[in-house]
Amino acid sequence: MILIVDDKPENILSLKKTLELYQFEVDAATSGEEALKKILKTNYTLIILDVQMPSMDGFEVAEAISGYSKAKDVPIIFLSAVNKDKKFITRGYDSGGIDYITKPVDPDILLMKVKTFSRLYQQSQELKQMHQSLKEEVEIRKQAQVALNEKVNELHTILESLPQIAFTATADGSIEYANRNWFRYAASLDRLPETAPMEKCITERFKQAVKMGIPLEQEVYLKDRQEGNFRCHLLRIIPVKEGAEIVKWIGTFTDIAHQKQANELLEQKVQERTDELRNINKSLEESNHDLQQFASVASHDLKEPLRKIQLFGAMLRDKYLQDNQHAMPYLERIVNSSERLARLINDLLNYSRLSVISDYASTNLNQLVKDILSDLELAVLEKHAVIEVGELPVIEAVPGQIRQVFQNIISNALKFSRQDVTPAIHITAQLVRDNSTDSEVVQAGNFCRIVIRDNGIGFNEKYVPKIFTIFQRLHATEGYEGTGIGLAIAKKVIDKHQGIITASSEEGVGSSFILVLPLRQNG
Repeated sequence: MILIVDDKPENILSLKKTLELYQFEVDAATSGEEALKKILKTNYTLIILDVQMPSMDGFEVAEAISGYSKAKDVPIIFLSAVNKDKKFITRGYDSGGIDYITKPVDPDILLMKVKTFSRLYQQSQELKQMHQSLKEEVEIRKQAQVALNEKVNELHTILESLPQIAFTATADGSIEYANRNWFRYAASLDRLPETAPMEKCITERFKQAVKMGIPLEQEVYLKDRQEGNFRCHLLRIIPVKEGAEIVKWIGTFTDIAHQKQANELLEQKVQERTDELRNINKSLEESNHDLQQFASVASHDLKEPLRKIQLFGAMLRDKYLQDNQHAMPYLERIVNSSERLARLINDLLNYSRLSVISDYASTNLNQLVKDILSDLELAVLEKHAVIEVGELPVIEAVPGQIRQVFQNIISNALKFSRQDVTPAIHITAQLVRDNSTDSEVVQAGNFCRIVIRDNGIGFNEKYVPKIFTIFQRLHATEGYEGTGIGLAIAKKVIDKHQGIITASSEEGVGSSFILVLPLRQNG
């Protein structure tokens, strides 16, 4: 914006119209005092100032403007119709003006001067702003350099405090700093520590890491310059990046000689322990084999006299003691006890056989349960039991062992039913995410959760941990027959199949047995 200062409105109007024709923005003041007030409030690119004005002439106004830091650089063109002498023109320049034009004003010359001085003023302002920006940037860079130096000093302090050999390198891999530990293994900064003769020089590996821009980590044997021996160190060199560009490398050599010795000693002890365990395992396998043979022979030798006790007991009862009311109860106890002993021998034999390694095979649980229900048909009909079986999956299992699990649980459900209540057994299955009883149901799960629920007599849930222990019974033998081994067998089978078995129950309401099994066996 251009400011015209003249005490005659007609002169202002004439100049204003001339300048506005050429798209200049113009402001006006009719006195020096008014001009000074406007200059304080507004930024002007040029001031056209009349010399002859009452109370305060143009020279005084110019001198006052030169004292304002805000406007001292604004170019001033003096206009004068009377004072054309050299001394007045000189005073105009001394007052701060950059040109002196006498009236009458030639419009073309005025416009040329206005354009030139306006452009020069704008350029000077731009240069001033550029200079200020450069000054600020220099100051910022100085502050950044100070901060960088502080960070570098801090980094050096940290590196000096480390027990390892620590160093930094430039982006091209040249070592620029190393802590005091460096010089125990290297003579100077420009050479990396010496390695054992059989090892590849770490300088070549470091150059390759720098070339590829990747971290380097390896074990190296460094020569101790003081003691002359080689000690094992772990070398780690990592790049420091700003954005995607590597600006520095930081490396450490960590003495792992004692750790290496400890690891070697540990590996030796582990190997010794492994060999020891292997021998123990071999002995256990031999003992287990002998035990299996003993169990088989013992069960056979026990069964033979037991069958005779059962046979002759039954003959005595049926042929000779039918009428002897005093002897019959005792003989019945002998027969019943021998039958329980026979079941116990069979269950113990089945339990011992679970230790034998068996082959897994694809097992259709639907068909397996169907076969079991066929075998238990008489017991089901006798109890008038209702059994519902949902869709069960095909899993990898030892068929005979999994059959024992389902048969034992279903037999127990029939055995421990309530009087005057029709037994109801429900078998359902779901695919789940992982090997836990409360796992989330998923369509493509790797495990199946099978629930066998009945409405029998139930039991107190505080006994859940006990019911899967061998010989544990919650009910007297007089009320319910059994050996207390069935659920122990089920637990051992499920464990062998890397699964889970548990139960929930309420007395007088019923029980639920929950089985979680993997669809496929690992190994």
